[in-house]
Amino acid sequence: MRFGSFVFPVSHSPDNDSNVIDNTLAEVELGEEIGLDTAWLAEHHFDGAAAYADPLMFGAAVAARTKRIKIGFAVLEMAFYHPVRLAVQTSVLDNLSHGRLIVGIGRGSAFNHYEYIGFGMTMEQGVERLGEAEDLLIKAWTTENLKYDGKFWKVAFPLLRPRPFQKPHPPIVRACISEASTIAMGKIGRPVLIGEVGVPAVRNRVDAFENAMLASGFSEVATEKALDQCWFSRDIFVAETYAEAREKAEYGFGRERKHFRAARENFNPDGFPPIDPNKPLSPGEDIEQAFIMGTPQQVVDQVAEMRDAGTRNLMLKFNIGEMAPEDVQKSMKLFGEKVIPLFKS
Repeated sequence: MRFGSFVFPVSHSPDNDSNVIDNTLAEVELGEEIGLDTAWLAEHHFDGAAAYADPLMFGAAVAARTKRIKIGFAVLEMAFYHPVRLAVQTSVLDNLSHGRLIVGIGRGSAFNHYEYIGFGMTMEQGVERLGEAEDLLIKAWTTENLKYDGKFWKVAFPLLRPRPFQKPHPPIVRACISEASTIAMGKIGRPVLIGEVGVPAVRNRVDAFENAMLASGFSEVATEKALDQCWFSRDIFVAETYAEAREKAEYGFGRERKHFRAARENFNPDGFPPIDPNKPLSPGEDIEQAFIMGTPQQVVDQVAEMRDAGTRNLMLKFNIGEMAPEDVQKSMKLFGEKVIPLFKS
């Protein structure tokens, strides 16, 4: 298995944004030190949900402070970018990191209408533009004397400079919320990033993606390659005792969910609907489904369960709800010392 960190630092106060950004850079450096494969960077705006807000700018700092760890986006909110400008920025970052970039893309938040409003568009427009934005991004990376006549963008230029370090371009992955979107990506052979889902759903998603690729005519070799680039996400806290892990996890998780909900209730023009007590919690709202937690051995068992359900790559959020940096670092070190080695062949 490969392990990455989901670097998604909540900052609860604008006055503390700078400290959180500094602590997050240190977290990425520690991730490289303990043997993580990838640092996955998030993007959200106006609410402190991702303190550094701009993963491209933050990714450049990560490239300068690290040597080995890959830099992934989970994800770029494509609605807010001109695809040619994004092609230039990602190409520069791919060169700065000497080919360590993975470009994860998605339409943007499925809940935060205020982010779209802040960039002068609607959520529906973001969804509508995504396919063409990805197409133009790839063509900008790879095509000389490009003339593009799309619905949303009409551009022409001789050659993108600099060219991406990786050839023909950095790997692309897509964020998927539903099983239907996972199948849609399988049909085009696009590796996926999947958020918190229960263990039975992991196997369902893996099977759905694999079956969709094979049914669309992809070879077993191509399907295997794509599956090897798919990632599942979980929150995590490792401690010497289960009681400590549970206490820290519950505190951080509750604080984070409260932060997200308050932003949506306060900033969305129509607010945000309350949780329906008559329906099961979504995986992202349910600590039992969202978290891997406990002693190192308990965490080993839970990771093994994910592996046996089909997970090859696990994206782990170590800092949930602006935890104390020393708690995050201790949890990460325990994971690096006592968990990672057991899953490396």
